[in-house]
Amino acid sequence: MKRILAAALYMALALGAIPSHADTAAAAALRTGDMKKLIFHSTPEAASNAAFNLADDAGTQSLEVYRGKYILLNFWATWCAPCRHEMPMLSALQTEFGGDDFEVVTIATGRNSPAGIVKFFNDTGIDNLPRHQDPKQKLASQMGIFGLPITVIIDPEGREIARLRGDADWASDSARAIIAELIGAGES
Repeated sequence: MKRILAAALYMALALGAIPSHADTAAAAALRTGDMKKLIFHSTPEAASNAAFNLADDAGTQSLEVYRGKYILLNFWATWCAPCRHEMPMLSALQTEFGGDDFEVVTIATGRNSPAGIVKFFNDTGIDNLPRHQDPKQKLASQMGIFGLPITVIIDPEGREIARLRGDADWASDSARAIIAELIGAGES
């Protein structure tokens, strides 16, 4: 009897995991244009919980505070021209999809002065994204961020499910369809 119960429990857990993988595969199938650079992992990977600085010296926090929602985590820098190009598109994604199920999280990594970050956001018209910082690159290092920009998609369980190296058209129909698919998957 114990074997039957164990087998039933194993099957229930396995079947519960299948929709998550299927939903990620469905999102991956929507990649066109720049989004072809978005690589979905075959198995979710652990994300770091290293602390990073909040804007305006408001303390520190970790990615743990975003548990329960998908996050599009963008590592960038004020000196990075491709970052300047894509930041308004990330802002548009936040405007369209931000809420209980999804959030765009931006973290300036390395040497970026708080005043420089404010100027960057003002110059690019960004008022709806966080100005978090990782000045000692602890989070970036633990997550294997080498080169900028790099964008990581993290699932509601806090695991990395996809990564894009370089800039991309985050305002594209493909990017929007991927996020919509993931959020829809999170509601089922």
